[in-house]
Amino acid sequence: MTTNIYLIADFIVAVRLPDGCDADVLLPSFRPFRCERAWKEDDLLLDFTVDESGESFSKELDGKTLLEEDLSDMGLVALYTAGSGYFVTVSSVSGRFTHGMLADRPFGVVKAFIDWTDRDAGSKLSSLIRIAYSLAVLRRGAVAIHASAVCCDGRAFLFMGKSGTGKSTHAALWMEYIPGCELLNDDNPTVRVSRDTAIAYGTPWSGKTSCYKQLSFPIGGMVRLSQAPANRFHRKDGIGAFIALYPGCSVINQDKDMRDHLHDTLARLAGLVRVGTLECLPDKGAVLLCHRELAGQDKSWTSSADL
Repeated sequence: MTTNIYLIADFIVAVRLPDGCDADVLLPSFRPFRCERAWKEDDLLLDFTVDESGESFSKELDGKTLLEEDLSDMGLVALYTAGSGYFVTVSSVSGRFTHGMLADRPFGVVKAFIDWTDRDAGSKLSSLIRIAYSLAVLRRGAVAIHASAVCCDGRAFLFMGKSGTGKSTHAALWMEYIPGCELLNDDNPTVRVSRDTAIAYGTPWSGKTSCYKQLSFPIGGMVRLSQAPANRFHRKDGIGAFIALYPGCSVINQDKDMRDHLHDTLARLAGLVRVGTLECLPDKGAVLLCHRELAGQDKSWTSSADL
């Protein structure tokens, strides 16, 4: 068994692979996050071990209760209760290959089962690690958010919304029209609230865009996008900001402890950063309006603006 250590959002993650498995080949997006500093077992956020027996995990599903299923680009993801923990399976769209993991309740210790005959085994392994990591960070004042994130002037700006809303397009327009703006992550940045600061981090998961940066920036603002025939920005605070931030956050809704941790983090986040919703076109006007509201020097935070 070979242990690979990664530093993701300043959290230490161990990925233990069977001898002969090359982590840099299986998980190329993880390379920038390799951790060289000294660490102890107690430092681990997530201890993720891939079973090396090669046996099927079908017996692991005996007596399990299905909580939810979701069909996405990665395939069919199913979540089961497993005693005091959880079992997660990821099946290919064709249904030919299935991978799984058994986790304790806080997702701190995970045993994964990978079908190495699947040519996309590395991608599925990365997806399982992402799921486990996204749930493990909740107890540490952090949250994985489905968003595109850019950085400019030493701050990060996050664009949230349903799939197909135009998050990546809006991020690309910021890079086109805002001098010095660069992409931080295009799908799954981590947001961490520490003391009185909210920080956005790059991660090994960036959707279809190869953007895997070991970088972090204080958050300048966060906005939820929706398509519209005109550009209009609505500033949010309090419960309105919480509601804008909540969708797209990774959590098991049936798990009260996880939910409580997420609620606490989002409540703190809503009080630390500028939050808004943007009805928009995919154009320069939307970018200038959003940038003005999130990055502007205006100290007031009123109800709405448009351009």
